[in-house]
Amino acid sequence: MSGTSSPEAVKKLLENMQGDLRGLSLECRKKFPPVKEAAESGIIKVKTIAARNTDILAALKENSSEVVQPFLMGCGTKEPKITQLCLAAIQRLMSHEVVSEAAAGNIINMLWQLMENSLEELKLLQTVLVLLTTNTVVHDEALSKAIVLCFRLHFTKDNITNNTAAATVRQVVTVVFERVVAEDERYKDTIDQPVAVQGNSNRRSVSTLKPCAKDAYMLFQDLCQLVNADAPYWLVGMTEMTRTFGLELLESVLNDFPQVFLQHQEFSFLLKERVCPLVIKLFSPNIKFRQGSSTSSSPAPVEKPYFPICMRLLRVVSVLIKQFYSLLVTECEIFLSLLVKFLDADKPQWLRAVAVESIHRLCVQPQLLRSFCQSYDMKQHSTKVFRDIVNALGSFIQSLFLVPSTGNASATPNQTGSNASGNTGSAQTSPGVLGMGGGATVLPAFEYRGTWIPILNVTVQGSAKATYLEMLDKVEPPTIPEGYAMSVAFHCLLDLVRGITTMIEGELGEAKTVSQTTTDTTSLPAQSSEQQDLQSASDQSEKELVSRAVWEEMVNACWCGLLAALSLLLDASTDEAATENILKAELTMAALCGRLGLVTSRDAFITAICKGSLPPHYALTVLNSTTAALSSKSYSIQGQNVQMISPSSESHQQVVAVGQPLALQPQGTVMHLVWILGLKPGVGGALKPGRAVEGPSTVLTTAVMTDLPVISNILSRLFESSQYLDDVSLHHLINALCSLSLEAMDMAYGNNKEPSLFAVAKLLETGLVNMHRIEILWRPLTGHLLEVCQHPNSRMREWGAEALTSLIKAGLTFSHDPPLSQNQRLQLLLLNPLKELSNISHPDIRIKQLECVLQILQSQGDSLGPGWPLVLGVMGAIRSDQGESLIRTAFQCLQLVVTDFLPTMPCTCLQIVVEVAGSFGLHNQELNISLTSIGLLWNISDYFFQRGEIIEKELNKEEAVLQKQAEEKGVVLNRPFHPAPPFDCLWLCLYAKLGELCVDPRPAVRKSAGQTLFSTIGAHGTLLQHSTWHTVIWKVLFHLLDRVRESSTTADKEKIESGGGNILIHHSRDTAEKQWAETWVLTLAGVARIFNTRRYLLQPLGDFSQAWDVLLDHIQSAALSKNNEVSLAALKSFQEILQIVSPVRESEKPDTPPAINVSVPVVVGTTTATSLGRSFMRTDSIGERLGRYSGSEPPVITDEIEDLNLWWAAWNSWYRIGSESTRPPITCDKLTFIPSQPFLTALIQIFPALYQHIKTGFSMDDLQKLGVILHGAVSVPISSDASPFILPSYTEAVLTSLQEAVLTALDVLQKAICVGSESMQIMYPAIFDQLLAFVEFSCKPPQYGQLETKHIANAKYNQIQLFAPAEWVALNYVPFAERSLEVVVDLYQKTACHKAVVTEKVLQNIIKTLRIPLSLKYSCPSESTWKLAVSSLLKVLSIGLPVARQHASSGKFDSMWPELANTFEDFLFTKSTPPDNLSIQEFQKNESIDVEVVQLISTEILPYANFIPKEFVGQIMTMLNKGSIHSQSSSFTEAEIDIRMREEFSKVCFETLLQFSFSNKVTTPQEGYISRMALSVLLKRSQDVLHRYIEDERLSGKCPLPRQQVTEIIFVLKAVSTLIDSLKKTQPENVDANTWAQVIALYPTLVECITCSSSEVCSALKEALVPFKDFMHPPASKVQNGES
Repeated sequence: MSGTSSPEAVKKLLENMQGDLRGLSLECRKKFPPVKEAAESGIIKVKTIAARNTDILAALKENSSEVVQPFLMGCGTKEPKITQLCLAAIQRLMSHEVVSEAAAGNIINMLWQLMENSLEELKLLQTVLVLLTTNTVVHDEALSKAIVLCFRLHFTKDNITNNTAAATVRQVVTVVFERVVAEDERYKDTIDQPVAVQGNSNRRSVSTLKPCAKDAYMLFQDLCQLVNADAPYWLVGMTEMTRTFGLELLESVLNDFPQVFLQHQEFSFLLKERVCPLVIKLFSPNIKFRQGSSTSSSPAPVEKPYFPICMRLLRVVSVLIKQFYSLLVTECEIFLSLLVKFLDADKPQWLRAVAVESIHRLCVQPQLLRSFCQSYDMKQHSTKVFRDIVNALGSFIQSLFLVPSTGNASATPNQTGSNASGNTGSAQTSPGVLGMGGGATVLPAFEYRGTWIPILNVTVQGSAKATYLEMLDKVEPPTIPEGYAMSVAFHCLLDLVRGITTMIEGELGEAKTVSQTTTDTTSLPAQSSEQQDLQSASDQSEKELVSRAVWEEMVNACWCGLLAALSLLLDASTDEAATENILKAELTMAALCGRLGLVTSRDAFITAICKGSLPPHYALTVLNSTTAALSSKSYSIQGQNVQMISPSSESHQQVVAVGQPLALQPQGTVMHLVWILGLKPGVGGALKPGRAVEGPSTVLTTAVMTDLPVISNILSRLFESSQYLDDVSLHHLINALCSLSLEAMDMAYGNNKEPSLFAVAKLLETGLVNMHRIEILWRPLTGHLLEVCQHPNSRMREWGAEALTSLIKAGLTFSHDPPLSQNQRLQLLLLNPLKELSNISHPDIRIKQLECVLQILQSQGDSLGPGWPLVLGVMGAIRSDQGESLIRTAFQCLQLVVTDFLPTMPCTCLQIVVEVAGSFGLHNQELNISLTSIGLLWNISDYFFQRGEIIEKELNKEEAVLQKQAEEKGVVLNRPFHPAPPFDCLWLCLYAKLGELCVDPRPAVRKSAGQTLFSTIGAHGTLLQHSTWHTVIWKVLFHLLDRVRESSTTADKEKIESGGGNILIHHSRDTAEKQWAETWVLTLAGVARIFNTRRYLLQPLGDFSQAWDVLLDHIQSAALSKNNEVSLAALKSFQEILQIVSPVRESEKPDTPPAINVSVPVVVGTTTATSLGRSFMRTDSIGERLGRYSGSEPPVITDEIEDLNLWWAAWNSWYRIGSESTRPPITCDKLTFIPSQPFLTALIQIFPALYQHIKTGFSMDDLQKLGVILHGAVSVPISSDASPFILPSYTEAVLTSLQEAVLTALDVLQKAICVGSESMQIMYPAIFDQLLAFVEFSCKPPQYGQLETKHIANAKYNQIQLFAPAEWVALNYVPFAERSLEVVVDLYQKTACHKAVVTEKVLQNIIKTLRIPLSLKYSCPSESTWKLAVSSLLKVLSIGLPVARQHASSGKFDSMWPELANTFEDFLFTKSTPPDNLSIQEFQKNESIDVEVVQLISTEILPYANFIPKEFVGQIMTMLNKGSIHSQSSSFTEAEIDIRMREEFSKVCFETLLQFSFSNKVTTPQEGYISRMALSVLLKRSQDVLHRYIEDERLSGKCPLPRQQVTEIIFVLKAVSTLIDSLKKTQPENVDANTWAQVIALYPTLVECITCSSSEVCSALKEALVPFKDFMHPPASKVQNGES
């Protein structure tokens, strides 16, 4: 209340009310003035109340009629908007509980009007609900009117309103009854005298009841009236009503408020007088109706049962029985009888289903059942209700089997069963619905005489969850799935049994607890809720007597019905779970009867169980106590004796297959019994019930199963007693069993019947119990079992093997005296049969044998001792063809041995372990096993290494013993690898095994084995004696290399499509040849590494040089194989044995040019095998040397000469590989093998390292050989598809790694020569020749035999056709040639003065070579070439010319000069035309190069003319003259002439001529001659130019002459003036008279030029004419003479 009565809430309420009233007055202003006025006066009223009173809410309630009035008037307007507003306001008042009774009456009347006008129906319902739930002011007529209003709204046309009204009615009814409960709570302390009530049904009230109870009473009474279709007394104004709704309301009241009916007599009276008669009356259609009876036979048509009403009636009945049984004993008797009737077969299917559900609800309430029994069954003249219920269930179940269930019209027989077995007919032929082996899942079901009823999972045990009793929304009867009714009935039975027994056992236990003070452990703990307060022992015993009578009556009443029903179901059950439940129920009942001392019923149940366990016909004959034979049909079921499936259908005859008649000796009889009972041998030979041996077909009924263990125990005890027999008797027993077994074996030949395993099982059992004296019976016992193991019948074999392996395992684990470890003979005796099993070829036996080995290892592995060879022999006996699972199991054993047991076995067995592991590697069944076995070999080697000393000691001890024995017998001790010590032999065995695996046909195995072999030798080789290495090298490694080489060369070249399964193979491994290539690579690399890292061990061996030669031979044949991968790897191995690949520290990097990076992958890490992280120290000197020797520096070898021989052998191999591989092929076709670039690169890269070892003896011949190889290697083309990887792009000037290597090789040589002796230095010219040959490649690339090569630029286009055959591409030799040229220049700069270089005319050769690119000039393949050639020429001449002058007298350079002159001539006046796209700048650059050459002539040659041949100088002068005249070709256009005339060049030539025309200080006549020559040439040129100019000027007329011609003439004029000046300054005696004459002869020509039009020429002419004034002497005789 605090929420609505707080001051804030009150204040808010007042505000809201005034707001509502204002709103109302506004809305009604125009149309409804009276309402407006009422609203306004209402506002004043509210304000007044608020002002005057302290308890405002109470005051409001007092005046509520007036306060509400305006709103009621508003509702009276029937305007939707106003009505809504008013209803909201009224609801607000109600929720604050300020409505008085009178006001409430008015409100209800107003709501009634609205309802009759169908206005705001949902709002009305809401208002009613608020009004009735917030307080209790509404009673009596007002209440009834409100309820009728809701009922009326429930029957409107609008669906939503109907549903809301229904919900409201339910809630209102609940509220009315809740008020009663609350009222009783309030008055519970005042006890009033109950007044006897007369049954006057017409009166309107019951005076004794309190107000709320009265309302409830009237309401309930009217509900009964309405359901009965009578007029109500209290609910006045009802227009219509449905029975279903009425029944639902009745049920909910009865269910929710039972205490109201039980506490108030008036209400109890209503139950008895109204409800029960009503129910019985409404049930009548169901009782009278008979399904299928024709209506014509009865006079009046029978009303059909109506599902919704019937189902609701049953619900009401359930509630009545559950809650009011004590009130309505008689009525309940009628109801229960009706329920039983409803189960009749002629009732509709749905009715039976709902009835069963109702009964199920009762069956889960054992206390209720007990009450029935007490109230009816135990009364003399009463119906036996409890008995009837049980019997009815039984007959109901039976009727379901007898009448094929037609169900509703829609239900086909076998609705749900169709997926299990098609139709009912097919079930007859299907061999038991238990399913055959679990293929299809089969529905659990009952089947009886062709009727097949599925078992549905309807409810949890002990709870009655109904399906159809809950279908309140259905009008039509639902279709009941087939099997539903049966399943519910089945659950009823089970729950009935469970409930009764739990209840009785509980009470029994309770009774015991009380009667004895000590708790008896057998009694069940009592339910505490049922413990009553016990007064005294005498009461107790009386009470117990009463209880016991009830219990006995209950059991007596139900056992017959239960037994009949359960037996039927047991026969019909095809489901294990159902069968088990039925049997449990029967068992429980039998136990209960036993406890209550009811012998007859107990025995009946036990008999039923026994019957179930026997075959039907058999049971009949036994029970009729006649000895009739078995059913005439003779069944022989494969291997099974007792089969139990539903006995009703013909196919499921239960059979006792009786074995063949045996001689009736006791054992035979026992065997016969065993066979009948279907006992199977179990662990240890005890016979166990054969439950799960053969799957579902062997199921024995549960009841029999419980007894079989007893029988089998008795049998076991019989044979256990054999341990007390003496030895002779024991032998007799075993012989008897063996002969029995032989008979059984004979019978089992050639037929598939289950063989008799009795004898085998009992042999095993006898063996096990006599283990303490096993030696005396072991041989006959195991001998026989080994025979059994070879039997063709698999079952027989299997048990033979089982027995044998069990005996062996038991024998090994038994604690013998003395123990096995001291009795080796016994241990071998026990293990021997295990080895014998290896001779049997049946795979199942071998699997058993190996499983036994595995178990022995796991349990006995540590103590096998001398038994190891036997056990290992078993694993090793597995052959490749024996199937994968066998190999796998055997291998599992081996893995266990290697991981756990190597330390425990004698060291002599280690060799066997190695051999077995190796044999698994060679198995070709399963690749993984082969690979794992190689891993095991590695683990074994690791073990040898770790425990080397212990193993060695043991083996040496053993060896000594064997040696001694051999000497005594006088034979030679024979073992593999004999001379080597035994520990080394062990290693050699391991290596040999791995060696075999290295040539396995499967590539993966080869690879793995190879890696393991070399790792093992690398890691553990140091343990071997020094002498053993000889065997390792020759017998293991070289033998392996030979085999691999042979296999590789003969391998198939066919393409392999895929690697088994769907594995794709990479193209580099898609032929056998390629796969073998990988092996060859691996093997060769491994051997080379061993040679390299163990050289210090191998060299002291006597025949190291032979071994070295063999290794080189292998490397050579691999390198020359026509497989790129192999050949390249061979070279890497070559590098390795030369120790090129040892890691080099930064400081020790070889001094190669920085650009060259030798790209050889490091093949091996450090050369010592410390990669495994242990030190391999042995105490001998070898170990110490190993410690001193670290991989980065070659070991010091004592014998230098021998060492040198090794290196020369290596050089010869290298030369053979080089010359073979670089020699061009004779014929060329597509398949020609051409070595790859990486191969050639690696080959050449080997040379520098090799050279370091042989440089002392390296002669000119060797250099020649080297040159041939280098030249050959560089000439080899590459295939176009490889070119993009090797060559960057054509435009980049980069060397390939091969070319780098070639230059490096020459560089190494020249450095060695440089510091070498005089004799070495004669090699310089040869190196120059080699380099110059490379320089020539820039202009004419080398040919490779007849092979067509394309230029690389063209080859690029070929790549568009991806799959076109690869072409061969000549490399881009320009960068290489240019680099060679740079090297030549550098080298020449260092060696120009060298004697050999001078005598061998190196300079002349250089010039001769350079002449080629220089004369080609623009025609060179690359422009850079001729530019580099020029600059190189200039550099060389700047060094070479002084040397040449120095040696001028010797004549060594005579032939050079003409060569040089021709070179200049070819270059300066080239015949090649520049390309059309040459820019002016380029042209000028090129011109400046020409100028440089002329400058060289002017500085280096002409000044020293006296040391230079005259012809040469003459050639030079002529050249300069030719250069200084503009040689002009007539074909040029004006613009071109501009560019193409080499002005600058002409000018320099002219200046050079000028410079040498005269010289101030002529010291020698030689110098004079050059001047004179130069002068006359110069003057002659000037004369020519002037003449030509005059001619051209005259011809051209008005046209100006070309610019450069004008420039030229100006230049000549200036030159003339300079010349005359110079001549004047020279001493007269130095100037030749001839010269003067030539000068003066120019004068007339000059005069003729005066007419020229160019002003520039005129001014130059002026300057040229001025000096002639000095020649203007008066004529004199002397002078005239001079001129004459």
